[in-house]
Amino acid sequence: MPKRPDPLDTLQLSIELLRRIPRRGTITTTELHEQLTNAGFERQPRTIQRLLETLSEVFNIERDDSAKPYRYCWKENARGISLGALSAHESLLLTLAEQQLSSLLPAKLMKSMQGFFAQARGQLDEKGATLRERQWLDKVRVVSTSQPLLPPRVDTNAFEQVSNALYANQWLDVDYKNAAGKRATSRVMPLGLAQQGPCMYLVCRFEGYDNERCLALHRIISAQASTLTFDRPKEFNLKQFDEDGRFGYGDGNKVRLSFRIDKEAGLHVVECPLSTDQKVVELDDAYEITATVVASDMLDWWLRGFGDAISMKIFTNLEGSNDS
Repeated sequence: MPKRPDPLDTLQLSIELLRRIPRRGTITTTELHEQLTNAGFERQPRTIQRLLETLSEVFNIERDDSAKPYRYCWKENARGISLGALSAHESLLLTLAEQQLSSLLPAKLMKSMQGFFAQARGQLDEKGATLRERQWLDKVRVVSTSQPLLPPRVDTNAFEQVSNALYANQWLDVDYKNAAGKRATSRVMPLGLAQQGPCMYLVCRFEGYDNERCLALHRIISAQASTLTFDRPKEFNLKQFDEDGRFGYGDGNKVRLSFRIDKEAGLHVVECPLSTDQKVVELDDAYEITATVVASDMLDWWLRGFGDAISMKIFTNLEGSNDS
């Protein structure tokens, strides 16, 4: 005999379905099935369909069965269920998260959240109580500290495979072309994902090696998550990797940097220190700044950007030798 469905399991699935049915627009059974699968609810499409038919009889849910797959939405003026309603503040937070974090969240999670994102956008589109929340989206913005550049094109399927493999600690097979144009197929251990300016980078270890490398996502031609999993290296820490200057083309070597900079150009360095131990001596027309920093190409580029406004530049490594 087939196993009877667990009542609690059916209740949880029903709640998830009700929360994902939009008040504006419609959603198909196929889209609902995909969202639930990405959220961890492994069910057959027919199971979802039968449950939706039952829920449509109990709740004010409108079903469009003029074509398959069927489409669903809450009827006009339907109250729905209080559990599924988002407050104005929750809608604002979800909308901001969708705008700012979409590239840093697991692809499966983003897909499973599409119903909530749509509900949040719909809530903010309504007039009245959410006016201030809607206006807030036009009052805040993340701005670039350098010349704005358009992000390079990243293959959608490759990004999804990278994200899923990173999320599940699965080995990843990549077809990659480096900056020199050399193309190779490799198996890598995905360890982290980082957004640097307009580009995204995968921090990983190549199979058979114990050092970390960075692969630009836009240079990944194709990727496929393996069914094989790995134990994430306990010694690896993405935050430390960043603080060691690895994304700035450094190797973690710290130096004591001293330089003199014109006041007009250097005020922001006083306001936004290079390090916690930064020391500033104010002169008549310049600042003398000393700070412990990670030696990297990015640091060199930053210093060169000031041109003649910087003078008396001295690097002292931790062993004591100087390089000016």
